Amino acid sequence: MATFSDDFNRANTSDLGAGWVEVSGDWSIVANQLSPGAAGGTIILRAAGAMDASDHSAQATIAATTAASHGVWCRGNSNISSGYLWRNDGTSWDLFAVVGGSFIAIGTYAAAAASGDVAKVQAVGSTIKAFVNGVERVSVTDTNVATGTSVGIRSESSGALRFDDFAAADVTAGATLGAATETDGAQPLTGAKTATLAPAASQDTAQVLSGVKAATLSVAASVETAQPLTSALTAALSNAGAVETALPLVGAKTAVLAPALEVDTARPLTVPSATVPSPERTFQIPAERRRLTVGVENRTLTVR
Repeated sequence: MATFSDDFNRANTSDLGAGWVEVSGDWSIVANQLSPGAAGGTIILRAAGAMDASDHSAQATIAATTAASHGVWCRGNSNISSGYLWRNDGTSWDLFAVVGGSFIAIGTYAAAAASGDVAKVQAVGSTIKAFVNGVERVSVTDTNVATGTSVGIRSESSGALRFDDFAAADVTAGATLGAATETDGAQPLTGAKTATLAPAASQDTAQVLSGVKAATLSVAASVETAQPLTSALTAALSNAGAVETALPLVGAKTAVLAPALEVDTARPLTVPSATVPSPERTFQIPAERRRLTVGVENRTLTVR
């Protein structure tokens, strides 16, 4: 598979080197960029080496632009009297099939070129595509030019125009194309773009959510105040705290009672004695506070 590239990073010169053929005009290197000069008219530059197959691509960075015709071509012959040209004229990008020196417009993208734009044209079979900054802007089926292995640049000779980083390579049908050449500045997008996007840049502030999001939520942060219960809670509760005051008893209590306290006072006699006292057993007790101890026998004490 053939490839060719040139970044033009060398001393100012009107000799581009062995890698290039100046088909017409006087091309030169100025400040590490390719210049088409300022003589006026349309001039053509092609790579000295041919691609291996008619299926290939070519691209170049438009380092400086103006309202003049300039662009890249592929599947060409040695003098671009045939091939496919993707060029800008200061108003729009146009894709041409060139047949016998005649230009047939087969696609267009309405946008002026901007400094830093990367223009790319690709032919694979009858599918012809054109890109700006890696974004496909035109894709058509065309059979006007079936073969050709030359690639290059076609431009008006204007001092305001500059090119940089030319690259060309064969394309195998069905192969994944590489990333577009890096650009120094962001370009405005128009139309639809289909691509795998890189992760978004981080945001310092919360963004508004739209639509529905389903995800596993993390554990909520701890809450320092008690929250109301919204549903029944079933759990083993620990023992209640100690109660310092006696609680009222509910229901009956059965217990063995201690003996009653001894009574020291005499009990009244309820029945008078009818027993006749014996004379010799009768005692008279003076009226004073005395106590009489009687032995344990069947005796009757009469108090007068």
